[in-house]
Amino acid sequence: MSREPPLSREPFYLYLHGFLSSPLSKKAQQTVQYCRQLGQESHILVPTLSNCPADTIEELEAIIESQKSRAVALLGSSLGGFYATYLAEKFDLPAVLINPAVRPADYWETHLGGHKNYYSDKVHTVTNQHIEELKLLDRASLSNPDNFWVLLQKGDETLDYRRAVEKYGESHCLVRENGSHSYDDYEAELPAIFDFLLSRIS
Repeated sequence: MSREPPLSREPFYLYLHGFLSSPLSKKAQQTVQYCRQLGQESHILVPTLSNCPADTIEELEAIIESQKSRAVALLGSSLGGFYATYLAEKFDLPAVLINPAVRPADYWETHLGGHKNYYSDKVHTVTNQHIEELKLLDRASLSNPDNFWVLLQKGDETLDYRRAVEKYGESHCLVRENGSHSYDDYEAELPAIFDFLLSRIS
């Protein structure tokens, strides 16, 4: 890893998992393990996100407000990337997004009804109210595109990576060939991910 200038405040990393995922997901655990290797295990939080978009944002905003003495940085995967975008814009924070959902309200009707969480077996019910909440959280244009670095894989079977390139701009995206929605070989990207975040909060 490259050497970064000393931080005036200690970092605080907030990792946001995707829809039907959890803090137990492979990428979340790899990120926590990487922080552990850096001696910064106490500097990362991976909360369990609510099924309800409005409740999720309320909870995340409260976490960020509680960490004002620290330099907050965001990581978000899939729907977590959508939430991270909203929060980065509102609080002017750096964010790394991994195969993020772009305009999820456009296709969330296909998710209406019950879905089982991949890790807890808890059933999440998606409603029309959730679609309206997603619309309210969408940020069509970015006030500070340089806050974002977006990791995409063309083989994403769930989301069209081109929507993210269009939204965030080619210069802010790293596009890998093949891959999957889970983002293959994510662990190999972690040094560059944390270099980016540290460069923005130094």
